[in-house]
Amino acid sequence: MAADLLTRIKQHPALCDGAMGTLLYAKGVFINRCYDELNVSQPDLIRGVHHDYLQAGAEIIETNTFGANSFRLARHSLADKVREINRAGARLAKEAAKSFDVWVAGSVGPLGTRIEPLGKTSFEEARQAFRDQIAALAEGGVDLLMFETFGYLEELHQAVLAAREVGAKLPLIVQVTIDEDGNCLDGSDPETFAPRLEEWGADVIGCNCSVGPVAMLDAIERVRAVTSLPLSAQPNAGIPRSVEGRNIYLCSPEYMASYARKFVAAGVRIVGGCCGTTPDHIRVMKSALRVGEARGKAVTVHAASPAPAAMPAQPLQERSLLGAKIARGEFVTMVEVVPPKGTDIVKELEGSRFLKSVGVDAVNIPDSPRASARMSNQALSLLVQREAGIEAILHYTCRDRNVLCIQSDLLGAAAVGIKNLICITGDPPKMGNYPDATAVFDVDAIGLVNIVHNLNRGLDIGSNPIGLGTSFVIGVGANPGLTDLDEEIRRFEYKVQAGAEYAVTQPVFDIRLLENFLRRIEHCRIPVIAGIWPLVSVRNAEFMKNELRVSVPDSILERMARAQTPEAARAEGVAIAREMLLAVRQTVQGAQISAPQGRYSSAVDVLEALGAKA
Repeated sequence: MAADLLTRIKQHPALCDGAMGTLLYAKGVFINRCYDELNVSQPDLIRGVHHDYLQAGAEIIETNTFGANSFRLARHSLADKVREINRAGARLAKEAAKSFDVWVAGSVGPLGTRIEPLGKTSFEEARQAFRDQIAALAEGGVDLLMFETFGYLEELHQAVLAAREVGAKLPLIVQVTIDEDGNCLDGSDPETFAPRLEEWGADVIGCNCSVGPVAMLDAIERVRAVTSLPLSAQPNAGIPRSVEGRNIYLCSPEYMASYARKFVAAGVRIVGGCCGTTPDHIRVMKSALRVGEARGKAVTVHAASPAPAAMPAQPLQERSLLGAKIARGEFVTMVEVVPPKGTDIVKELEGSRFLKSVGVDAVNIPDSPRASARMSNQALSLLVQREAGIEAILHYTCRDRNVLCIQSDLLGAAAVGIKNLICITGDPPKMGNYPDATAVFDVDAIGLVNIVHNLNRGLDIGSNPIGLGTSFVIGVGANPGLTDLDEEIRRFEYKVQAGAEYAVTQPVFDIRLLENFLRRIEHCRIPVIAGIWPLVSVRNAEFMKNELRVSVPDSILERMARAQTPEAARAEGVAIAREMLLAVRQTVQGAQISAPQGRYSSAVDVLEALGAKA
């Protein structure tokens, strides 16, 4: 199988495993131990780590031999054990991989000593140390060699030369470690190190360790510009933060998975993780890559001439009453109706009837907001449409469903008459009141829009015809107040390209942020519905600002703080919401009014500012 790696990654990216040291430390192995020697003294421990990564979906696992060279082993009086430790490391990985269709990479790290001209170790001494280690790994049966975390190009050159001198003809994945600016420890930038690694004979070049996904993606994009070789990327799970005296890596599996897709989009063919990444990260990254691959095929079909089985989507104005108003350019109004935590929906139905009676266009039904456990919003949408006679807008999240479930849900929703969607990624379970629940995140909002767009054209997730297409009006979320607005704009562009037809923003309390966002999306503008939230207390305002990361100006907080009673606070919240609504009326095509604590009358009080709702 090893010989097929370079061929395989031309067609599909491969997923590498994550950190070894992070897991060993978590299992109680102190950092003063020689982790490589555990191949001999605690083989079951190492075999177990490999097995965890294989179960998570890793397609390449690395031997526990990162520091198994004579220089590093000498610090533990083990310099004479190079061959034994490396052969044991290769054997353990091969044994763990026996029932999996994967590759075993021999991990080779730096020597831990300075070589000439800056150190006393000569090139030949360095090359001999690498030769000894690589020869033992080759004897142990590794399928390829993974050079990683090299900060000095001259040392890395000696390692590559040693591999070629050993004559094992194993594929070479050659990776450097970089700083936040994309430079190696010796100052070499991507435009320098990438061509040199290619010249020295690397089969795959890339970066690993030291930085998180953002800085590494920047470096990889620069590498891609100067080489045509396959690329690899194995970032840390963010920059470690000191928490109670321990370094903790804070990047969530979902965050790492989102960047796994971005790395592949940038040309990376081998993606994995370094310090701080665990089997949980790899498991979610595996799902993201698998679905991203399927989504890429769907996009290719869409980008090329339509397949004969595909059909044009139904015109927007014919899909729903909401779609018709959006298509005509009319101002639309919607109010949020949150599903109950039990089965009693009397309040929600009465509220929906009331909203219809005062002229609200549709009710917007979220999907377990903030990862809380509530009644199915799909069931409530159906009941609201049937019992209250008002159109529902179904929030649909990717958090709880794999792609098969997503397609089944959406086909079912179409069959029972649900026409309007808002496609969102969803809050991770750790934000909610069931933090031990597991997330799926097979796709994010962009992938979900792609799926719905294809269903509207009569194609399933594999681009196979399904007969009559669905007729969903496709909405997405947007957050004008994010600190990293560039990333939000980038994702918004992707959503529009995927087929989004309108967008609903997070609650607006700062008109300048919304206006700036609208200017930034002029090149990909779709109808925008502004989120309006009637605050109920100063505590509610503080929660929005500090925990939901909604931009709430200090002036709004001060106004809410001046309210002396709960009734006065609610009245002030409505007044602020009315001001926001009037301020955005001429710049957006609609408003979504929230109804905190199920107070639908408050939402209607806000809409009365338009003068057309009573």
